[in-house]
Amino acid sequence: MKKFSFLNQFQDGVIVTNKSGDVVFQNNAFKRTFKNFSGLKKFSHNLNFDICPLNSENIEIYSPVFHALNSKENFFAYVTYEFSTNNILYFCMTAIKKKKYTVIFLTDVTAENTLENYKTQIEKLQNKYKKLEEENEDLQKIRQKAQSQAIRIALINKMSNIIRESMDISKILNSALYELAIMFGAYEAYYASNYESEFTIDEAYGNKNKIRKKIKFDQNTYSMIVSGNISVSHCLIEYTGADPFKQPVMRIIVPIFHMQKLIGVLVLLSYQKRELNEELEILEAISAQLGNAIIRAELYQNNIKTVHELKNTLKELKETQVQLINSEKMASLGQLVAGVAHEINTPVASIKSNNAIISRFIPQIKDPEIADMMKEINEIDFEAIQRISNIVTSLKKFVRLDEAELQEADINKEIDLTLDLIRHETKNRIEIEKHYGKLPLIKCYPNLLNQVFTNILINACQAISDIGKIQITTEYKNKKLIVKIKDNGKGIPQNELDKIFTAGFTTKGVGVGTGLGLAICSKIIAKHNGEILVNSEIGKGSEFIITICSK
Repeated sequence: MKKFSFLNQFQDGVIVTNKSGDVVFQNNAFKRTFKNFSGLKKFSHNLNFDICPLNSENIEIYSPVFHALNSKENFFAYVTYEFSTNNILYFCMTAIKKKKYTVIFLTDVTAENTLENYKTQIEKLQNKYKKLEEENEDLQKIRQKAQSQAIRIALINKMSNIIRESMDISKILNSALYELAIMFGAYEAYYASNYESEFTIDEAYGNKNKIRKKIKFDQNTYSMIVSGNISVSHCLIEYTGADPFKQPVMRIIVPIFHMQKLIGVLVLLSYQKRELNEELEILEAISAQLGNAIIRAELYQNNIKTVHELKNTLKELKETQVQLINSEKMASLGQLVAGVAHEINTPVASIKSNNAIISRFIPQIKDPEIADMMKEINEIDFEAIQRISNIVTSLKKFVRLDEAELQEADINKEIDLTLDLIRHETKNRIEIEKHYGKLPLIKCYPNLLNQVFTNILINACQAISDIGKIQITTEYKNKKLIVKIKDNGKGIPQNELDKIFTAGFTTKGVGVGTGLGLAICSKIIAKHNGEILVNSEIGKGSEFIITICSK
């Protein structure tokens, strides 16, 4: 906007935003400094300042730009802008509210900040050197001390990075124990969680045998821990009831708090006898980081556990749903079969009676031709009556709603029973080739297995578009019943083989299949402690292999 062009006179970077947070102007200094500026959102992501909002899930609250735009009054803050890992600039950010606009000035104070830091460091160094001159200490000792301090800080930074990046409690604690053991020359280190003044060792370095051991400290030590103070002592006994050491050991106990609640302690054991000064501050900083990291990791693990439990519950609900649908289906089928059987048996009994009466009158017919014709008709009627009676009997056996417990059954006969019931699907179209082995009586739920055979055989018939063949093989090997049903139908695509036993999945199209048949078959076979597998190839057919362990 031209009305803001006078801002190009400023050496500081300036941007102007409207009420919607859109950048409407950038002065030349801003463009020179932030050449890759592509939008306020990305710019805000790289701009940071030190705040610590409590219990906030809004990431934007960490951005100074967010505060500048949402503040009702003028806003000021010291901020940093990260161009890259090794290129960070410091700015004084001033946001001025002008009616519907927010004018943000970014004054580069990197040099001033660096100079101030240098002055502070120089002042500290001068004080140190002055003190060293007064005390006449050896310069070599100063160098060694500085090197030692640098190594400690490097180790702390490394450990801090691990704490921030990981969500695994065990990994966080093991890394912390390892780094602290190196820093303090400890031969043993462990973390113990707190529960009602008693501690349980969860992770250990140098002595894994202590894991899950319960320990207690004396009252004075426990009081110091509860008060939040680090306990450093040279002792002969590690904890109450422990075997005494052969020589005094420096024991460091670091309490770990979260929101004023003691959650555990870090314990370091070392043979060193030096005094701890700066190290205590480092331990306090680590303690605070560990407290937050442990709670964060626990929440994360609990969330993962909850998700797994919900997935398992959903899976169980789906399985229960399939079982309920099958139970309801079989109950309805049983009631229907019982009613149909009764309705069929009544007229069949009448026809059967008439057939018997006619058979007695046929010898009395004097005309031989009429007598032969009536005899032939009577025999055909008799066979039809027997066929109807057999079908009704087969239906009753197939449903078997009163057979809810395990019983011994001849699987070959059960398959024949199923084939009788689906004859309308195979008649004059599909050749049934049986290869029955010699089988013992198998303890099973016959009505449920008949469901499996029926479903697979019906699917096989539907997979054969014209004429074809179904091979049924049974065998008993290594105390296992094996039933193979193979067809030469159209086959199942390879990418669908791992889905066909999933409830709701069907290859028959919408409105044709429910997607429950094979899912129910899988559950029935699982109920028999068996398994059902399928091999298939497009254009060549499919083979279902059922294996049931027999005791």
